[in-house]
Amino acid sequence: MGTGGRRAALLWVLFGVVAVVSCALVWRRPDRLSDLHIYYGAIQHLRGGHPLYDYVAANGGPFTYPPFAALVLGPIAFVPEGLLQVFWMVATVGALAAIAAAVGRGRPDLVAAVACGLLLSAPAQSNLRFGQVSVFVVLLALVDALGLTPARYRGCLVGLAAAIKLTPLLFVLYFLAAGRYRDAGRAAGTFVAAAAVGALVLPSASWTYWTGAMFETGRIGNLASLGNQSVQGMLLRIGLAPGALPLVWAALVAVLCVVALLRARRLATEGHSTKAAVLVGCATVAASPVSWTHHQLWPVLAAMLLIGTRGAVHRAAGAALLTAMVLSLGVVLAGVSFTPGVQFVLENARALGTVGVCALGFGAVVAQHRSARRWTLAGAAAAAIAVVAVQPLPASADPTFKAYRIDDTANPRYFYVCRDQVSCAAFIGDQSIRFGVVAEKTKVRVNGVVGPAVARLEYRSAPGGRPREIPLLAPYPDGRVFSFRSASLTHGKLVAYDPAGHEIASYTRLTPARHPDEGG
Repeated sequence: MGTGGRRAALLWVLFGVVAVVSCALVWRRPDRLSDLHIYYGAIQHLRGGHPLYDYVAANGGPFTYPPFAALVLGPIAFVPEGLLQVFWMVATVGALAAIAAAVGRGRPDLVAAVACGLLLSAPAQSNLRFGQVSVFVVLLALVDALGLTPARYRGCLVGLAAAIKLTPLLFVLYFLAAGRYRDAGRAAGTFVAAAAVGALVLPSASWTYWTGAMFETGRIGNLASLGNQSVQGMLLRIGLAPGALPLVWAALVAVLCVVALLRARRLATEGHSTKAAVLVGCATVAASPVSWTHHQLWPVLAAMLLIGTRGAVHRAAGAALLTAMVLSLGVVLAGVSFTPGVQFVLENARALGTVGVCALGFGAVVAQHRSARRWTLAGAAAAAIAVVAVQPLPASADPTFKAYRIDDTANPRYFYVCRDQVSCAAFIGDQSIRFGVVAEKTKVRVNGVVGPAVARLEYRSAPGGRPREIPLLAPYPDGRVFSFRSASLTHGKLVAYDPAGHEIASYTRLTPARHPDEGG
């Protein structure tokens, strides 16, 4: 066995150890494979004759995929959930190894290195933890984009992947841009055929999904939270006005996708099919309205390809992106005091890196003799990030704000000051409003009770920011509670109003600004 073979063997041993430890840690979690639990429950719900998109799991998660995905997942209903969880974790690890094999084909040491890098990344760990389908969707799209399937079937896997999760549809445009017209036709045809099968077998669910549910992105979760590292997620966290958001988002995404597709076409023409496919995959992450951590496998691959590209600039960029994809910089450096702009860059490092890959591409796009241009582009990108870093964020920006609804009242993480009518009445006493605060690593949760005098609550994340109405919930007679979360209450202000619109009490920095008789 040569040096390369020994290195590959050692890396595979490392891969196996990390896989076993990761799966063991996931298994110890009480909420292990929670997304798989949603799939499992939704299929059981559907088999019981109930509407697919009415299902909501105990953790509040609905089924969010097209009806065809429910058909693909149908067989899991016949397997005990515990056994299914074991199988799913093994399959996830296998899919990661298969992705590495596709990227590093022909080089055993490279395959092993990519596999280790993938497994150690946050997106891979997220797929394991939640029991997600994302890793399988990436595998299908990657294998097809690389042309590793028989010629007569190329495009079919992309169509199937898109029928399960819509974002791979961008690969159809890539096939067209790269002159792979038959592949594009097969991909589009497979997608339409799969959707038609879903409509035939599940007509009611298909109507619900294609005419409404697919547009209800709020069902997926709070899109402004830090986990959503897409362009739209960044715009939401910046605090862009709701009226301007759709137009700005659509314009940015359109430009980004066009640039990425043009660069991918050139890469494919130059024989760099892997980089082309990964570049398009990164564009799907950036362009999708929501790109949770488990969606972000493409940027991990991009980071490793950059590290393997000739030139110090590309390798440094790849190392920086890989660091962001392995670590959550906003959490790791949470204890360090930064300006708001620097904090924004750290918390959105994955999204910024993904956008950078889409916009600037890989080393093969720029001829090697044009090093000055590479340094110019790198300098411009660094300067742009630096400018963002020194800017104060808009007053309305609040990366993790969310006001909880009546369906959330059963969750003890959100509603913790009291759990029933008697304890809530005792908690508030004769005060108009009283609340408790719990600080976590990346957010602060506020939960409280209001008396009859309070008709409305508003919260501003910072002076000058737009007010956010906090719903007053009535989980039981003669009592109202509220709960919300925010990135920080350091500059926040909570205001209570009476039915006439007069201010009853206001709170800043977790203490009453006025009316000291009111509890905080």
